[in-house]
Amino acid sequence: MTDKYAVIGNPISHSKSPLIHEAFAKQTNQDISYERILAPLGGFEATVRDLIAKGYKGVNVTVPFKFEAFNLATKHSNRAINAGAANTLTFNDEICAENTDGAGIVRDIEENLNVKFAGKEVLLLGAGGAAEGVLHPILETNPLLLVIANRSLDKALSMVKKVEVQQAHMLTTLTGQTFENLETQQFDIIINATSAGLTDTSLPIPNTIFARGCLAYDMMYGRETPFMKQARESGAQVVDGLGMLVEQAAEAFYIWRGVRPETQDVMQMIRNLPKS
Repeated sequence: MTDKYAVIGNPISHSKSPLIHEAFAKQTNQDISYERILAPLGGFEATVRDLIAKGYKGVNVTVPFKFEAFNLATKHSNRAINAGAANTLTFNDEICAENTDGAGIVRDIEENLNVKFAGKEVLLLGAGGAAEGVLHPILETNPLLLVIANRSLDKALSMVKKVEVQQAHMLTTLTGQTFENLETQQFDIIINATSAGLTDTSLPIPNTIFARGCLAYDMMYGRETPFMKQARESGAQVVDGLGMLVEQAAEAFYIWRGVRPETQDVMQMIRNLPKS
């Protein structure tokens, strides 16, 4: 009997998740179906309850429902608790919440790009849900320094304070700053976790933050963002978030099916799709 899964979001028509999970299923001989589900704003819980009643085994969750997914769940992994949000739900006797975003970005950067976080100076741009989702997994790789920079200093400092309470023996120096306070610093790895690329908005960051050999990673994929353009012109190695998308999906697939798919061919398949 085919096990049913889906991705829930609003909007959702652009999602590549069905293509990715169908490729994983074919590769690993898993009998599953996977579809896009558009949930109305304010209707996430009702949508999930309906899918559970119809026998679905789990869902991925994308914007704007990751916080609602966390709150709806009755059981939470440590990764979901640390992020305060969930992008993967598993339905068994309970609704189990996971967050695979952090695992996805770390695996893409360390395994696919062969850039290690340990001992590096890292800048995380943004203090919203995307940044929250990847912060703890990055800290677990023991960078020397991690700076969270945001337009609002309060939000960056709030993230720092929460981590300091949870990880008293953290090896990494963790600080929060505004974008404007980065003038005198340089970083080995810079991750853009803001949504500025959606509106083609430039971030108020200086060109000097990109150290020689810097990796500039934008969590968005499928477009050249102003951040990527600025980083490229400053001599950085520039990468978009497609690898993170595929790797976080592979982690979710592993949670659901107990087998870890290969990701390289799937990434190439998505890259080769016609531009919409």
